[in-house]
Amino acid sequence: MSGMLGLGVIGLGSVFEPYAALIRDLRIEGRIRVARTCDTVPERAGEVERFLYEAAPFSTDYREVIADPAVDAVLILTSMPFHGPIALEALRAGKHVLVEKPMAVDLETAEAILEAAEREGSVLICAPSVILSPTYQAIWKRVVHEGQIGRVDLARARYGWSGPTWGKWYYQTGGGPVFDLGVYNITSLTGLFGSVERVAAFAGTVEPRRIVDGEEVEVAVYDNYQIMLEFGSGAIATVTTGFTMQSYRSPAIELYGSEGTVQMMGDDWGPDGYEMWANRFGVWSVHGEVDPGWDWTAGLRHLVDAVDGAPRLMLPRHAYHVLEIMLKADEAARTGRAQTLSSRVDPIPYDPDSIVLESTFPTHDHRILRAEE
Repeated sequence: MSGMLGLGVIGLGSVFEPYAALIRDLRIEGRIRVARTCDTVPERAGEVERFLYEAAPFSTDYREVIADPAVDAVLILTSMPFHGPIALEALRAGKHVLVEKPMAVDLETAEAILEAAEREGSVLICAPSVILSPTYQAIWKRVVHEGQIGRVDLARARYGWSGPTWGKWYYQTGGGPVFDLGVYNITSLTGLFGSVERVAAFAGTVEPRRIVDGEEVEVAVYDNYQIMLEFGSGAIATVTTGFTMQSYRSPAIELYGSEGTVQMMGDDWGPDGYEMWANRFGVWSVHGEVDPGWDWTAGLRHLVDAVDGAPRLMLPRHAYHVLEIMLKADEAARTGRAQTLSSRVDPIPYDPDSIVLESTFPTHDHRILRAEE
């Protein structure tokens, strides 16, 4: 499109500050301008100038953002239950949309969102953006494209913490650790393995009451999960997530192949390089973070690039498949029976030649850990 992209931001809570850093960069590059902002809390109007270093029109009604002709794209950073309805309205108004995870909390709304994006020809980007991580892409190239550790049949993933002390909806319908945390792992694993055919899960509520916003609330969702995924290739993966993990020192993603192993360190939304064991070499190799400056808000740049005509890697159908997995995991835990999925995910259209395998930063080296005795 000609000129700068007019951005409308809906939701100025805790997620806005990280996005604001990227918004400032894109503004300096001359690619976007903040046309309008919105939050249901009037006092948050000052957050715009605080984090963006400039004022922008503010409203407490998101419909005014969507109706504003100066807004070309909408960034949705509200609480999860409102993601789907707002995204649907924005798409039906002909706007481009980046919606934070999850895209919706039910499949009916998610399907309507996909249909609206296709009908209007809008760019729809659904967080999380883990598949944009240069380290994730390097692992994809080594494991999926080049097959350096052989056929991968087993994987593990984890992400959790002790849980938020704000936002009662996290512990009520439309929240929970799978939508908040496990979504990253499930997106990462399906990006590597493709479609999940069946999901099973054990889940429970280990903290029936929590202190949230200074008040005690009853927890109405599961807060502790072990999820098992069976892929069409026959590979099996587990996802460990919950508001029950105080800390950890373990890989975010572990991939076990017939000829080796790859481990992503850190978190998949914030990688810290990866380690690889290859049988043919008989050693562990340590690979520094490919781009230490990469940030999990990268989906916004991806949206701007896509509006300008660049290929899209974050595909809406992928987000839909991830949502179905999450919903079926809850159903599996509730019923004690594995659930079959109806949706499928297309392979991510990476260009292997554009993927960098090693860090170009001198402080992140590639070294040998140890050899087998």
